[in-house]
Amino acid sequence: MTCHKTSSTDRHRIVRRGIDRGGIDRRALLKYSAASGAVLSVGLKSPAIAQARAIKLGYVSPQTGPLAAFAEADNFVIANFKEATKAGVKIGNATVPIEVVVKDSQSNPNRAAEVAKDLIVQDKVDLMLVASTPETTNPVSTQCEIEEVPCISTVAPWQPWFIGRQANPGGGPPAWKGFNYTYHFFWGLEDVIAVFTNMWSQVATNKSVGGLFPNDGDGNAWGDKVVGFPPVLDRDGYKLTDPGRYQNLTDNFSAQISAFKSANCEIITGVVLPPDFTTFWKQALQQGFRPKVASIGKAILFPVAVEALGKDGHNLSSEVWWTPNHPFKSSLTGMSARDLAGAFEAATRKQWTQPIGFAHALFEIAVDVFKRAPDREAKALTAAIAATNLDTVVGKVQWGGANLPPFAARNVAKTPLVGGQWRFKDGKYDIVITDNRTAPAVPLGGKMEAIA
Repeated sequence: MTCHKTSSTDRHRIVRRGIDRGGIDRRALLKYSAASGAVLSVGLKSPAIAQARAIKLGYVSPQTGPLAAFAEADNFVIANFKEATKAGVKIGNATVPIEVVVKDSQSNPNRAAEVAKDLIVQDKVDLMLVASTPETTNPVSTQCEIEEVPCISTVAPWQPWFIGRQANPGGGPPAWKGFNYTYHFFWGLEDVIAVFTNMWSQVATNKSVGGLFPNDGDGNAWGDKVVGFPPVLDRDGYKLTDPGRYQNLTDNFSAQISAFKSANCEIITGVVLPPDFTTFWKQALQQGFRPKVASIGKAILFPVAVEALGKDGHNLSSEVWWTPNHPFKSSLTGMSARDLAGAFEAATRKQWTQPIGFAHALFEIAVDVFKRAPDREAKALTAAIAATNLDTVVGKVQWGGANLPPFAARNVAKTPLVGGQWRFKDGKYDIVITDNRTAPAVPLGGKMEAIA
């Protein structure tokens, strides 16, 4: 393969073209901006600061493929960020422009590693940002660790991100080592398990649970007998039926459905790709299997995924990382969670989606880090990341150990998690927060209801 160096002008053209393809409505964006005073329209590097060497950020996410729903807000978030920083960022005594070079992982771990290497070697990024499931965050983070390039990742539970990257993941904490250049912020399996069981306790069931765990980073972590669902469910009196790992993008879930029916499972849980859950749920209903509760990670986080089920998505439940009702605001633009969600809807004419907040927070943290490490040297940047204590649109991000085991404390920062249930009303789906015991600051919207 022949590698061609891309000029700064070309990179701007590529990013601009990517924003255009995302379908952002500039008139709506500008209208919202004028009404709210927020900085939101699409912007690129200001000529007044063109002489300064730009900070270069790499950003990797699954913009195409089965994980593409995770990246639905990327074009909006990047446009928002570019407008907020179009006059440059005050770094020490200088005002410095910021460039963003975006790469699509295509929902493929090998591709994610490949584009990360390109960003490091060809584009020479100062800092890597990456989001959305271990299949994206892990290969990018690992590549950055090898190349000694600072990296911040999010939107993957911390266990598959941390344990899944260990040389000896089965060796337990004594064998697990921290990382020097890679840092992660999100919630953990302990949080999603607590949220799910809190929601289940609101519905009368026989406590028989069917587990859908694929053969991937998330599925192997969620179904793990040490750090996953099994030991907690056993402790709390639930009986788990786990038919074993299945391959992603399967077209037949008859074996799993048969196992769940035989065990009289009234609860279904798992961490499933959006198209796979659509396949499973339609086949389950066709085969006469309708549990009272279905709490599914990953697959039904987004309105577009639930809409694919028609009215059969009513009262499905999932973890909720971020909503317009979350009581946080951006350190970069001052926008509240509600402002940011509203700006997305005005600009794209689409319903808000959970990844908006976390994609935005990645760029908040990046700016904060460079303000505290003006020389951009890799070790100084990683030290600045480790010392972060920032209130963002997804809550406080602070590495150093709160509510984490010692082996992960250095590299992981926790963010709040609640649980919600999709309700179909007036021709559209909205998610209602039904459990906030793990994050009381997020307001409740209602109680759990059994699937009709």
